[in-house]
Amino acid sequence: MQRGSDRLNVHRDDEMKHELKGLLRSGHPTRVEEWHDPEPAADDDPEVWSGPVGGLGSPASLERVRLELARHLSRHAFPANAADVARALRRGNAPGGLVDAVARLPRSERYANVQELAEALVGE
Repeated sequence: MQRGSDRLNVHRDDEMKHELKGLLRSGHPTRVEEWHDPEPAADDDPEVWSGPVGGLGSPASLERVRLELARHLSRHAFPANAADVARALRRGNAPGGLVDAVARLPRSERYANVQELAEALVGE
């Protein structure tokens, strides 16, 4: 018998494991409880890549580019070259300007994560 400072009992622990099993196995939200899923961006939301929020010329452009890339890519997209990332962005319905900028990167380069890709796009 385990005696500790658990806040939940054994039955609630098993119930929570069952609720999270689909999310943990798939790596993306499941349809079991849609109210947990983040709401998608609306059509009239300003784009982070360009527009009134700021684009490549703004002082915090690395953070904004990284945020926009992370919104449309999963961890499974890396490591990859520019063509693979551009395909993944198209599948994720990323803004056209972002897809075009990634497609213009050298095809010989491989990127291990979103940070490396954002740095290549910003030019750091």
